[in-house]
Amino acid sequence: MAVSRREGYFLKPNSIVDMEKIVALCKRRGFIFQSSEIYGGLSSVWDYGPFGAELKRNVKNAWWKTVIHERDDVVGLDTGILMHPSTWKASGHIDTFNDLVVDCKKCKKRFRPDHLKGKCPSCGGTDFTEPRAFNLMLKTYLGPIENEEGLTYLRPETAQGIFVNFLNILDTTHRKLPFGVAQTGKSFRNEITPGNFTFRTREFEQMEIEYFTHPKDAEDCHKKWIEERFNWYLKLGLKKDKLRLRAHDKDELAHYSTACTDIEYEFPFGWSELEGIANRTDFDLKQHSQVSGRDLRFQDNITNEKFFPFVIEPSGGVDRATLAFLVDAYHEEQIQGANKEENTRVVLRLSKELAPVKIAVLPLLKKNADIVTLAKKIKQDLQKDFVTVYDDSAAIGKLYRRQDEVGTFYCITVDVQSLEDKQVTVRDRDTMKQERISVDRLREYLAKQFLT
Repeated sequence: MAVSRREGYFLKPNSIVDMEKIVALCKRRGFIFQSSEIYGGLSSVWDYGPFGAELKRNVKNAWWKTVIHERDDVVGLDTGILMHPSTWKASGHIDTFNDLVVDCKKCKKRFRPDHLKGKCPSCGGTDFTEPRAFNLMLKTYLGPIENEEGLTYLRPETAQGIFVNFLNILDTTHRKLPFGVAQTGKSFRNEITPGNFTFRTREFEQMEIEYFTHPKDAEDCHKKWIEERFNWYLKLGLKKDKLRLRAHDKDELAHYSTACTDIEYEFPFGWSELEGIANRTDFDLKQHSQVSGRDLRFQDNITNEKFFPFVIEPSGGVDRATLAFLVDAYHEEQIQGANKEENTRVVLRLSKELAPVKIAVLPLLKKNADIVTLAKKIKQDLQKDFVTVYDDSAAIGKLYRRQDEVGTFYCITVDVQSLEDKQVTVRDRDTMKQERISVDRLREYLAKQFLT
């Protein structure tokens, strides 16, 4: 197993990234598209392309594996987007889930007053209406007639689906405190001023845990979840100096919460929240118990104590996490090729767990039928164990750059020599080093790489 050659060498790394570069890369390489683009697009709604869908799924799978499969005290759930309207009355969303809004008297556009800096960002006007409350829930109607009887809402969070299933979980899993329930799913909020690409949107996906514990243990439990969730982002590759914890001031806390700490990431547009870990006390179960008439208290079979558990809620955004991993992985470097020419290599240094494609199989000569046949056979063999793609749509240099930009870990090149010695060239994404590996040892070699 000898190192045969290296594609080029580094001249100058450049880690400066702005949102324009990220948006351009996402469109160019099929990560994220504007929703309904052929009709002019729908504001603040985004579609995930082939590579984006894989990356987003990998983020959710990594979360699910960590918080459920690798723990003994958390189970999963998948609840409906539509819920009984009384759910939102009990949770307080109908009465209190509001933002303040003002209208610019010049251009008539609407903004949150806390997002203004004296001037309208659209037209520069300085004259605004008085602030008024604006409910963020999106309404819809069930049944053939649009009236109050059929009025319901697209859920603004996934948490309430967990709370209303609290008794079902207890009855079917026989859990003892402390235990958690986790789910991912779509939520909807009629944001007044969405923006920053996929960071703040009206349709988004959450990954939430509601962790039920005895009130006396809630504070310690809250601290443990803050540490665990912070370390999850580090484990998947986010740079530590780009992450921070920010505890909420008392005037920021929701009325039912005694403490909340945000995990923030430094995006090109500034420090912003990836996930919040809150101590929601016993508010939710008490409210649903009162409104529904069902007793949602937990009974300890040993002490016979009956009480409403406190809830620790780690609540993160799938789209925000995916965007953070994209930004953090984006890297530019100036390299010099064999002919002394300089060019910029863009590479996504995503972790092995998150990279949307693990392996690309590339024939050096697509007009050589024997090379193509061997390359396609290798692809078919490897795709049983790894996410693998085949591409022969450009010269090998362009194919390498294309795979670098989507974060593919290894490129396997099949050439004329491969037909004789049954070896292929395996190229490493990050180092660009190339090794000749025998075809019959490829699976073993790659499995070892992904386990280290």
